[in-house]
Amino acid sequence: MANEAMVFLTVGAVICGICINFSIHRIEEGHVGVYYRGGALLTSTSGPGYHFMLPVLTSYRSVQTTLQTDEVKNVPCGTSGGVIIYFERIEVVNKLDSSAVYDIVKNYTADYDKTLIYNKIHHELNQFCSIHNLQEVYIDLFDQIDENLRQALQRDLYQMAPGLTVQAVRVTKPKIPEQIRKNYEAMEGEKTKLLISIQKQKVVEKEAETERKKAVIEAEKQAQVAKIVWEQKIMEKESEKKIAEIEDLTHLARERAKADAEFYRIMKDAEANKMKLSKEFLEYSKYQALAANTKVFFGNQIPDIFVDPTVLSGTSPSALDQSPESKKSKL
Repeated sequence: MANEAMVFLTVGAVICGICINFSIHRIEEGHVGVYYRGGALLTSTSGPGYHFMLPVLTSYRSVQTTLQTDEVKNVPCGTSGGVIIYFERIEVVNKLDSSAVYDIVKNYTADYDKTLIYNKIHHELNQFCSIHNLQEVYIDLFDQIDENLRQALQRDLYQMAPGLTVQAVRVTKPKIPEQIRKNYEAMEGEKTKLLISIQKQKVVEKEAETERKKAVIEAEKQAQVAKIVWEQKIMEKESEKKIAEIEDLTHLARERAKADAEFYRIMKDAEANKMKLSKEFLEYSKYQALAANTKVFFGNQIPDIFVDPTVLSGTSPSALDQSPESKKSKL
């Protein structure tokens, strides 16, 4: 009996351990747990951490709610010209809001990205390729494919799965037939040569433009220097002119002053002479003259020392001596 009880306890412990092992599960950070019982989705969800559930009867799925990147590989695409090309890898960066996990899983299962992203990528990419030729898809419009896909995906997700957001789409260069690829490579080589020649032409034009600007700057500098020299000469001539005018004015003022002084002197002399011709002054001058003479002759004859009588009258000296005029006195 004791052995049977020990076996029973051991079996019970093993069963309990197995049940506990299958009933305890862990949800990682950035994930939400959803539960199924008998294949039906339960309304309850769980956040990060350890949780319990009924073993065997209940199962769970962990749904990521942080940024994740879904890769879609080898997507075939037919252009409007009938050429089949393949996009090796398309990456879709998306994020599911934790509050929308239950509704999205209920409508599209826990593998919602296959329905909402993978299949949608195939559809939208083929729609884009079908209305564009190979040149546009491979070269001209390739830089627009990323944004066009993102907008198309997000536009449908707003209606079909609110809470799922597409952050970015990255598309790699598609594979094209080898012969066409070689043609494109040759064309790119020619374009490169053309770009090189264009750049060389631009360099030559820039050098010519630089030389022209240098010549213009040099000519402007010389013109400015000549203008400055000319203005300097004009200023010098104007200064000399002003100096000459000042000297002329100074000389004119000096001569005018001399003339005025001479005129004033003459006027004063005239006034003085006029005053000297008075009766009293003449009388005074008479007496001064008499006083100045050392000899005074009295009588009616002038001495022969002063006048030759024969020369004056043409008569003999004896006759002259007898004339009354010879007896005048000389003052």
